[in-house]
Amino acid sequence: MNLIVRSGAAARAGALLLLTGPLLSWVAELITAAAWQDPPYSPLHNWVSHLGLTGPAQTAFGQVGNSPLGAVMDAGWVIYGILLIVGAFLLFDLRKGARPIVIVVLAVLAGIGVSLVGLFQGSNENVENGLIALHTFGAQGVMIAGNVMAIAAGANGARIGLDRGRSMASIGLGVFGLLAFPVFIADVATGWMWNVGMFERGVIYPIMIGHLLLGSGLITVQRSGTGRQPAAVRARVTS
Repeated sequence: MNLIVRSGAAARAGALLLLTGPLLSWVAELITAAAWQDPPYSPLHNWVSHLGLTGPAQTAFGQVGNSPLGAVMDAGWVIYGILLIVGAFLLFDLRKGARPIVIVVLAVLAGIGVSLVGLFQGSNENVENGLIALHTFGAQGVMIAGNVMAIAAGANGARIGLDRGRSMASIGLGVFGLLAFPVFIADVATGWMWNVGMFERGVIYPIMIGHLLLGSGLITVQRSGTGRQPAAVRARVTS
């Protein structure tokens, strides 16, 4: 079974970008949430995207948003999206057929989605001017494409070079995120809005953890410079 990832310096850089993106986003989230003190930001209650609101405090989508460092969060999302897209193109070999193409397309959709969330805030101004459609499209796009990508990467773990543990974990994370998505939507659509931040993170964090697993696993594969499968993976493929 042939690998569907490249080898060499470019591939190692791609794996590093996949690993770095979610880490940078989490750092931006921690910094931005720490600056939100009036009242203190609650990761369970508050919208994730409200961290990216800039300007004076406002009540949007049923919650008060007061994020003094909103630009930091927005930059974190945009950079994450760029790193995901570039990393996928550097890492996956599109000449190897439909499988790497599907994964890269999903990475592009997820990367564009998270970048749109950073570029177009969930603000009252954007509700009035119609740009909220781009914010919503980006948010829901990354939620769906990102979790499907985690499943696709796990399902092709042997062809990527991931061990069984990472492959199964990636599939499990993607399934969890997709199952959490309709629960999150129902929480919002019904107006219940109970712990919306918890349900939103239940969809988003599996994607980010999946990227960590994928990036770190592929760094292990690529660091030898050969692009060959680890022995444990080769044994699983041939068994």
